[in-house]
Amino acid sequence: MKHYLKTSIFKALSILPDSLGSKIYHQLQNVSENKNVEGKLKSTENTLNTLGLIFSELNIDLKNKSAIEIGSGWLPISPYILIQKYKLKDIYTFDINEHYQTKNILTFNSLFSKIFNYDIVVDKNNKYPLPENIHYYPSHNIIDSEIPEADMVFSRFVLEHVTPKDITEMHKKFKSSLPKGSYIVHFISPSDHRAYSDNSLSLQDFLKYSVKEWDSIQTRFDYHNRLRLPQYLEIFNSLDLEIVYISHDNPKPNSPQEQKFKSLKIHEDFSKYSEKELTAGSINIVLKI
Repeated sequence: MKHYLKTSIFKALSILPDSLGSKIYHQLQNVSENKNVEGKLKSTENTLNTLGLIFSELNIDLKNKSAIEIGSGWLPISPYILIQKYKLKDIYTFDINEHYQTKNILTFNSLFSKIFNYDIVVDKNNKYPLPENIHYYPSHNIIDSEIPEADMVFSRFVLEHVTPKDITEMHKKFKSSLPKGSYIVHFISPSDHRAYSDNSLSLQDFLKYSVKEWDSIQTRFDYHNRLRLPQYLEIFNSLDLEIVYISHDNPKPNSPQEQKFKSLKIHEDFSKYSEKELTAGSINIVLKI
C-alpha cells in the first residue's frame, strides 16, 4: 500500500545523518511539490475563499492589512492569492526550512499571471523573484525570530505538524509581539495523513496507538501531533486568546468514514474524548489577541 512505501522511505531517511537525510528528503519533496501546481493552486484558493467568507462574517476588511504566514511551503501560493484577491498590503512568510527555488518561482509567476490575469512585478533587489511586498524568511523558527508588526497571522495545514510545546511557545510569541486586536487564523488538518493515500485507513487510524507506538511509526519528516480539537482549544484558552470563530466537520452518519472509525479500538490516551471530539476534522479557527 502507498502509505507503507512512504513510511518506509521516511524511515530509511531518518537513519541517515541528519544533514544527508534532510537533503534527500527535500530533493524528493521538491519533485513532488512541483507536480500538479495548478491543483495545489486551486486547493489553496478554496481554503482562502473560506478565509474570505469567515472574515466577511466577522465584518473584517482584509484590504491593506499585513499578515505573517507560518510555513511558506514550496511556492508563494497563499501570499499571491492574499495580495491579488484580498488586497493585503504585505505578507511576511516564515519557514524553518528553505524551500523556495528561483526556477520554480519563475515558472509559478508565469502560471499565476496566466490563470489570474495578474501581473507579477518582481523586486529586482530580492534574492528570489518575488514582488516587493512578499518578504521571505527561510531557515527561521518563528519562536526565536524577531517578527514584524502585523494585523494577522495565518497558517494552512501547518499546526498539526508542530509539537504541543512549540504551539504554546509560538502563540506566546504572537501575544507578546503583535498589537492587541491582531488576529490569528489556523486551518488545521487533524486527521491521519496516511489515510489520504490509502483509503482503507480511517482518518483517525493513528488514535489506536500509544505515544510510544506512534513515535515508532512516524519520523521527523512526517511528524503529526495527533492533537484533538479540545486539546487545541485548551492551549489557546490557557493563553487567554479569544476564540472569535471556530468550525469543523465530522463524518456523516452511516458513511464509510464513520464505519471505519467505529471499527477502531481507540487507545486509552484518548478515552476521555467523545466520538465527535475525536473525529472533528478540517478545523478552522480565528483567535484574537
